[in-house]
Amino acid sequence: MPGQGVVRGMEAINDVHVSEPGLVVVDVAAADDETAFAFHTALAARWATTSVERTTRDPGQPGVRLRCYLDLRQPLNSSGQAPVLR
Repeated sequence: MPGQGVVRGMEAINDVHVSEPGLVVVDVAAADDETAFAFHTALAARWATTSVERTTRDPGQPGVRLRCYLDLRQPLNSSGQAPVLR
């Protein structure tokens, strides 16, 4: 069914976003900005992620949405840096 699973206001997932195993697109739906950013912060403490600056809202719908991309192949160490692979 065309459009199934597509959220209004969200960009389509581009092939490059998931071109290799370990690359993930994360779409977050939350009650408010604070919750969405807290979840992103939790992800970013563990894996290499894209930065996020804003959430989006769908007119007439409750809550906010946020999208980020992360790389499960790059877990962060205790200093918050991706380890150097040799």
